[in-house]
Amino acid sequence: MEMPKHAYLSASASHRWLACPPSAKLCANILDQASEYAQQGTDCHELCAYLVEKALGKDVIDPTENLTYYDAEMQNCAEEYRNYVLEQIEAAKEFCKDPQVMIEQRLDFSRWVENGFGTGDCVIVADEVLQIIDYKHGLGILVSAGDDEHGGNSQMMCYALGALEVFGDIYDINQIKMTIFQPRRDNISTYTISKKNLLKWADEVLAPTAQLAYVGKGEFNAGDHCTFCKVKATCRKRAEYNLELAKYDFEMPATLDDTEIAAILEKVNEMISWGNDIKDYALQQAQSGVHFEGWKIVEGRSKRKYTDENAVADTVKDAGFDPYEKKLLGITAMSTLLGKKKFEELLGGLIYKPPGKPTLVPESDKRPAMNTAKDDFKE
Repeated sequence: MEMPKHAYLSASASHRWLACPPSAKLCANILDQASEYAQQGTDCHELCAYLVEKALGKDVIDPTENLTYYDAEMQNCAEEYRNYVLEQIEAAKEFCKDPQVMIEQRLDFSRWVENGFGTGDCVIVADEVLQIIDYKHGLGILVSAGDDEHGGNSQMMCYALGALEVFGDIYDINQIKMTIFQPRRDNISTYTISKKNLLKWADEVLAPTAQLAYVGKGEFNAGDHCTFCKVKATCRKRAEYNLELAKYDFEMPATLDDTEIAAILEKVNEMISWGNDIKDYALQQAQSGVHFEGWKIVEGRSKRKYTDENAVADTVKDAGFDPYEKKLLGITAMSTLLGKKKFEELLGGLIYKPPGKPTLVPESDKRPAMNTAKDDFKE
């Protein structure tokens, strides 16, 4: 049976299918479930594109009236992105007097990936340096453009390949600069790779893995790339991966030694995530009529709510009381109200950041280690 000709090997999902090739075919025919967060991202991307193109002198239509989640925070984020892009365009003029700038550009990398294409938020092309800038509106996951230990972000590397296909023979490009712009996390992450190494990765890693993924072959593999997989709740490989903890004998000896605890720590966060995914999936199925032996759906706890807030306020006012509480806006809300520049100007000297709560993370985490009680004793 011939495979359908659609781009299910997308750049945005490449982190997953490069690590777990057969997952691509499993997910191909499962519809995406729309979410509020995805729509927020879509809205802000549209606003970002408008502001940049307007700044570049193009005749564009203001989309704000049609954006579902438009607010002051989204406007601030989009303006920060526009300003960053304009700065990068000016920097590119050091290599080329008139660099090419493309916004929301379709990029085709099907030379390496069957029907592979994606949309680059911003592509700046000049002699010597090709730059890809990708806007991320999400607040939950910090996104990296890459590092020396793990290499580049595969989504952006795919976009860079698509841009090279169009401009590689026109401009003398030697370096590719890839940037993640994530303003709600104060994150600007940049990774640079040579054209030579990018093409080597494409030929030796991307292309052969994509060939396996397109036809559903290769080895299933579980890990952090499972986060956005559509079959993560029912995937047997992920279950096996997490149930490896069952190999530990918790009764003999009575307590775990440090080595065993370290091994468990490597998997415990993934286990919690997996368990929550199973629970969410089971609830969704149960609400659709599926019965899980020994389980039932009940009504959870709820809080009392006013039927009409305006009527409540009027009634309390008529009784001689003030129905509203007043409190200072939080830092995020205040920054949104004032705008980041004005916020820093007025309140920069009145803000402090207390030490964060101690958190145990893998040694690969980029944050510096805290002093422990043992270290303090040594000092």
